[in-house]
Amino acid sequence: MNMQKFILGRKNHITIVSAILIIIAFVSKLGFENEQIAIWALVIASILGVSPIAIQAYQALKVKVVSIDVLVTIAVIGAFIVRNYEESAIVTFLFLFGAYLEQRTLNKTRSAIKELTQMAPESALKQVENGEFEEVEIDEVDVGDILLVKTGAKIPVDGTVLTGEGHINEASITGEAVPVSKKKDSGVYAGTILENGTIQITADRVGEDTTFGKIIELVEEAQDSKSEAERFIDRFSKYYTPAVLVLSFIVWIFSRDIELAITILVLGCPGALVIGVPVSNVAGIGNGARHGVLLKGSEVISDFSRLDTMVFDKTGTLTIGNPKVADKEIYADNVYEVLGYLASVEKESDHPLAKAVVEYIGDIKSYTVEKTDVVKGGGIVAHVEGHKVAVGNVALMEQENILLSEKARADIARFEKNGNSLVLTSVDGELKALMGIRDQIRPGVKDDLKKLKKLGVKNLVVLSGDNQGTVDLVARELGLTEAHGHMLPEDKATYIKELQEKGQIVAFVGDGVNDSPSLALAQIGIAMGNGTDVAIETSDVVLMNSDFSRLPHALGLTKATANNMLQNIIIAVGVVLVLLASVFFSEWMNMSIGMLVHEVSILVVILNGMRLLRYKLRK
Repeated sequence: MNMQKFILGRKNHITIVSAILIIIAFVSKLGFENEQIAIWALVIASILGVSPIAIQAYQALKVKVVSIDVLVTIAVIGAFIVRNYEESAIVTFLFLFGAYLEQRTLNKTRSAIKELTQMAPESALKQVENGEFEEVEIDEVDVGDILLVKTGAKIPVDGTVLTGEGHINEASITGEAVPVSKKKDSGVYAGTILENGTIQITADRVGEDTTFGKIIELVEEAQDSKSEAERFIDRFSKYYTPAVLVLSFIVWIFSRDIELAITILVLGCPGALVIGVPVSNVAGIGNGARHGVLLKGSEVISDFSRLDTMVFDKTGTLTIGNPKVADKEIYADNVYEVLGYLASVEKESDHPLAKAVVEYIGDIKSYTVEKTDVVKGGGIVAHVEGHKVAVGNVALMEQENILLSEKARADIARFEKNGNSLVLTSVDGELKALMGIRDQIRPGVKDDLKKLKKLGVKNLVVLSGDNQGTVDLVARELGLTEAHGHMLPEDKATYIKELQEKGQIVAFVGDGVNDSPSLALAQIGIAMGNGTDVAIETSDVVLMNSDFSRLPHALGLTKATANNMLQNIIIAVGVVLVLLASVFFSEWMNMSIGMLVHEVSILVVILNGMRLLRYKLRK
């Protein structure tokens, strides 16, 4: 076992020695016409070269796998038996040298992921009891600790700036190299770099819970997962390799030409086919990681590249998710009391509309809220100071049997026409207030949606719990195909099921807990990176920093990756067919030339896959 490890650990050294021995053999034979030295040099080169290949073949056979190493080992032994030492030495050298180049180029395709892991902070300056800052291991930092970050240092955790100002390079999270200004109360991410300034931060998320930790975890998981194409090739190789063995045996039986049979073994090796698909996937995932797009596995790439319909949640996805109160109507004399009840109830919720209402009302007398009942997709019903207060949409008012006057209905229609989301407040069965809340459409979303259409997305649909008027306004402004309002989470999921039953491949883009069922159900769930942990966990694609402009890049990248995968399969299969045909229908083909072409084909598919690392969406 130690000998096996010793030999396998020195494959590169064996490759160099083999090359030197082959050169000595040719110089001796052609320059000094010394046949004996040439033969001995080639024999030693063959034995040295085949040793690591034979060990790998033995290890494969132990787990009942007939690998490429098995084919090459048999071919080299056969060439050795028929005393074709030149062929055996050159074939082993080319195989080992090809494996070295293959590993070298594969490492480059993984460089994006390696760069990520190397960016992970290892230590932090933590405030201790006497107020001083001491350098500690990153594992010793807990939530709530105060940390000091100096110019040029990595931010060790996700946190909030307590004091100081500076500019931070957030390329590892967002893909953007332009430094971002940070001051008191600004959020910062682990793994980003403070380019200038000095800041103190409070640790909000540490270790694997940080945004950066999740990026590394998700990308590593993505690398480990296999697509349907890879699983097919694994199955194909399992049967194909023994089939090559059988073919060479049949050729030997009928022709009694051992060299021809051995040549078929070498030429039939499916190396480029086995490596072609994984290298495309790893390069595609690496490119995504560099550009703020996390693709959770190669299966996602396959589905995403064939997308028909993209469905969007509205708030926080097509819009900024920071709505403001734009219009209001009060139907009561005791205005401050009603607003106090409303603010007290809305403080119980973390919904964006609730936050907008609380922010708009500002400082006002608070009341004790009791018996809070959250009505899914409707709002909140609670008891405040002995009064029953309902806060929510029109559907909630109807459910609570609140009478809406003609004026109230006219106000509701007007607010909806202006694109407002509605928050109605009733106290003891009477409508007391109506607020219209509007969210701003994300800058640049319209252009991004046009790019998605150019990339072949046929249908762009928005689904929202908001009223139909608001949703229609957004759809008209952005040029969407369909718009559906008054949608509960289960309604969104049902709509996606209906699209899938029609044979469409559907992506859903959202950011909230209520989006999780739809994200999980769609073939491709796309979460905005600043969304909830549940949404990110259940999704297939994450857009870091909630940057919507990454979406066209993500779709273009998956299409390029799928095409690249197909190109690699065609190259690999084409080369094997040409080589095997050349054996039977040409005079020039031999084992050494075949092995050279075989190794070149492996490098071609790897280099073709590596092109994806430089992929950028055309303007």
